[in-house]
Amino acid sequence: MSNCNLILRNVVEDDLPVFFKHQQNLEANYLAAFTSKDPSDWDSFILHWNKILTNKDIIKQTIIVENNVVGHVLCFEQFGESEVSYWIGNEYWGKGIATKALQEFLKHVTIRPLYARAAKDNVGSLKVLKRCGFTITGEDIGFSNARNKDVQEFILTLN
Repeated sequence: MSNCNLILRNVVEDDLPVFFKHQQNLEANYLAAFTSKDPSDWDSFILHWNKILTNKDIIKQTIIVENNVVGHVLCFEQFGESEVSYWIGNEYWGKGIATKALQEFLKHVTIRPLYARAAKDNVGSLKVLKRCGFTITGEDIGFSNARNKDVQEFILTLN
């Protein structure tokens, strides 16, 4: 599917139920590690996404493959630096979609340096980031709601 018809477009409210469904996946939450306290809380989810949608400083794109919403990619400020994050529905993992979507996103988001974070054991996400030119430049530890403990993460940089 890496040669799939992939399109990035602005996030719209109709995408949110799909994003919410993606957030329900326990394995995805475990791997992402730094997630909401209660992934099944629709009200918190909508409150969070309304903040994202109304914040003009956040670049937010929905990933569409063959007319299906498969995930999203964002660029936002965290810890005073521009950072990228993405989420792909688990049914689309391992097909090159995250890599292709991030590569496309990075053609339009030219902020450098650009940072990303991934739990050290999130092998798939680390591969995606490295394929897109990010290199590991640091480490951190943060509390993971999904795991209910502190988790080691890599900080990656794209210059």
